[in-house]
Amino acid sequence: MLICSLLFSTTACDKEFLEIVPEDAPTVDGFYNSASEIRAVTATLYGRPWFEYNDKFSWAAGDGMAGDLFNDYQTEGQLFYLTYSDNNNIISQGWRGLYNVIAYANAIINDMPRVAGQNGVPQEVINAGLGEARFIRATAYYLLAEYWEEVPIIENVAALIESNNIDVVKNTYSSVIEFVIRDLEFAAEHLPLVDEPGRVTTWAAQGMLAKVHLTRAQREKSAEDFAKAAAYAKNVIENSGLFLLEDYSDLFRIENNNNPESLFALQWIGGAWGFGNSRQAVMGRSSLITGNSEAWGGYKGVTIDYMDNVEENAEGGEDLRQPWIYMELGDFYPEIRKDAGGYTYNIVTPDPAGGGNLENPSPLLNNVKKYVVGSSADLGGIAINNQAVPLNQYMLRLADVYLIYAEAVLGMAESTSDPLALAYFNAVRERAGLEPRTSITYRDIFNERRVEFGMEGIAWLDVKRYFYHDPAAAIAYLNAQDRAAIFEPIEGYEGDVNSWEAYEIVPPATPVVIDETDMVLPIPNGEIGQNPNLGPGVEAVEYIFE
Repeated sequence: MLICSLLFSTTACDKEFLEIVPEDAPTVDGFYNSASEIRAVTATLYGRPWFEYNDKFSWAAGDGMAGDLFNDYQTEGQLFYLTYSDNNNIISQGWRGLYNVIAYANAIINDMPRVAGQNGVPQEVINAGLGEARFIRATAYYLLAEYWEEVPIIENVAALIESNNIDVVKNTYSSVIEFVIRDLEFAAEHLPLVDEPGRVTTWAAQGMLAKVHLTRAQREKSAEDFAKAAAYAKNVIENSGLFLLEDYSDLFRIENNNNPESLFALQWIGGAWGFGNSRQAVMGRSSLITGNSEAWGGYKGVTIDYMDNVEENAEGGEDLRQPWIYMELGDFYPEIRKDAGGYTYNIVTPDPAGGGNLENPSPLLNNVKKYVVGSSADLGGIAINNQAVPLNQYMLRLADVYLIYAEAVLGMAESTSDPLALAYFNAVRERAGLEPRTSITYRDIFNERRVEFGMEGIAWLDVKRYFYHDPAAAIAYLNAQDRAAIFEPIEGYEGDVNSWEAYEIVPPATPVVIDETDMVLPIPNGEIGQNPNLGPGVEAVEYIFE
C-alpha cells in the first residue's frame, strides 16, 4: 500500500500542500531521505484515501441515519429508513474506505521510521511524520468504532501475511477506543504547534482527544474521561490561537479553506474524480446551480424534524445558519448564478421557454446548501467537474470543541450554569444571531450541535453519544422524528405553487420504528464471507497492547 501511496502523480493538482512523489518514484528503501520526502508521503493521507468514505457513506450514514437528511434513493435510502442489510453497498464502501485510510497510514507507520532512521533523518522529524499518520489512523478507527463498534485492529498487514494469520478477529469497542487514544496521545506530543495550512497540529490531536474522551465518558459514565475531555478542549480553545469565523457562511467558501476555525479537514482539489469533494454533485439541486449535469440532489433535503429543530432551537429568533445549511423558499444567494444576478430558491422553477420546469419540488420543499458552491463561472473558472470541487470537508472544527467543552462540564448532571461552559456554548449561538442562555441541559447542547453541524456528516456520532448518555431517551428521540413524512401538493389547489400553502404534510403509510439493534451497523457480508471471525455470532476479544 505504501507503494500505491508513492505512485500518485501531481496531475491536475493545484495545491502545493498536495504535491507528492511522481510516478517514477524510487523504491521505498531509497526514499525517506529528508523531512520533505516524509512530508510528501504524509500529504497523501489528507485526500484520496478518504474518497470512498466521503463520497456517499459519510452523509448517507452520518446525516441520513440520524434522521436529518431525507433520501429515499436505493441503497442510500436504506440508511435513512434503517432498512439496510449486511449487503448494502454504501455500508461496504464506508467499511472499505476507512480501512483503506488505515492501510495508507499503517504503511507509513511501519516502514518510514526504519528507512528514515537508516538515512540519517532526525528522530524529531520522524516522530512528526508518525504523528500525522497516527492521527489519521486514529480518526478512521474512531469512526469505525462509532458505526460498527467491534472491529479488527490492524497495525501491520505485512506481519499478518508473513505469519499466515490473515483471518483477523474483532476487537472489543473498549480496545478500539483505547487504541485511538494512544495514537492521538502520540500525535498530540509530536505534532507541531503550527504547520502549513491543511496539515494537522497538536491542537487537532488534542481536539480529537477531547471528542474521544467525551464519547467514552458518556458510554462508561466516567468522571475521569469527562475531566480529560474538558481539559483538552479548554487547552485547544485558550492556547491554539484559533478562533470562530465571524460569519457562519464563510466556513463553506473555497477561498476560506484551512481557515482559523479548521482543525482537521480533508483536502480536495477540483476537476479530478477521486481527488475532489463530490458533495456538490450529490447534493446540488439542479444544473442551474452547478452549471453542469452533476446535480443529483433534487430529491434530497433536510427532514421536517430537522427544520423544526432549527426553529425551536432559535426560540423565536432567526437562525442565521439556516440558509447555509439548507435552501428554502425565498432564500437568496448572490454568489450562485452571478451572470443572472444571483439565485433565489423557489419550490418550482418554470422553464421560461415552456414545456415543463427547470426545478421541481423536493419532497421536503427544501434542498441542501452546505458544500454546494455554484458553477465554475461563479467561482472565476475554478474546475467544478468530474464530481470534484476543491472545497475542504470538515472533520473537526473549533465550534465542535466549544460544544465538547460544554458537554464535558455538564457531565451527567441535569443542567449547568458554569460560566465558561456557557461562554463557549453561547459563542456558537451568538454567531448564529440567537439569544444566549443562562443554563443548559444535555438536550440544549445536542440540539445546538444538530443545527451547527447539519449536513457535515457527523450527526450520527452525536446520536450515538446521546445513546450512550441515555439509551431510552435517544431511541425515543429517533422514533419521535416521524422521519419519513413529506410534503405533497394539495389536491385541487389552484393558487401559487411557490407558496407553503400549496402543500400539506403527508405522514408515511408505515412509520419508521427504531430500536437498539439499529445503533450498530452490520459488518459487510463480503467481509464475513472471506473471514468468518467477523461474523455476528463471533465474540470480540480484547486487543493486546505491546
